[in-house]
Amino acid sequence: MHRRLAAGLAASTLALITVVGTATAADAAPADKPQVLSNWTQTSASSYNAWNAARANQAAWSAYAFDWSTDYCSSSPDNPFGFPFATSCARHDFGYRNYKAAGTFSTNKSRLDSAFYEDLKRVCLNYSGATKTSCDGTAWTYYQAVKVFG
Repeated sequence: MHRRLAAGLAASTLALITVVGTATAADAAPADKPQVLSNWTQTSASSYNAWNAARANQAAWSAYAFDWSTDYCSSSPDNPFGFPFATSCARHDFGYRNYKAAGTFSTNKSRLDSAFYEDLKRVCLNYSGATKTSCDGTAWTYYQAVKVFG
């Protein structure tokens, strides 16, 4: 009787270890998470577009456990003078939050800030004349703020 009980207990323990081990492995982020994060935080328009498409379909990326939270442009206006900077600020937040979580923020900050500036300048391409000049100047100011204080 004791052998059967011991054998049953051993089998149950092994099954529990297998289930817990499998759950832990399944909960881990995919190995390519750093590469995906890098691809979504480059200065190019294609990087911005890929990130924005993923942002619109976050559920498809849930295994990566990215931090999609944002306060947009923090204490600065999200749409200064009517220029729609909010989405650029959201991508900047995404980069900051996820690289901080990965412990590699300091080595990526400069590129994240540059990507932010490029995103803002792309917003400004929708304007011309004095309005574009004003937008470009506002973009430069936002960039300088994150570069120094971000």
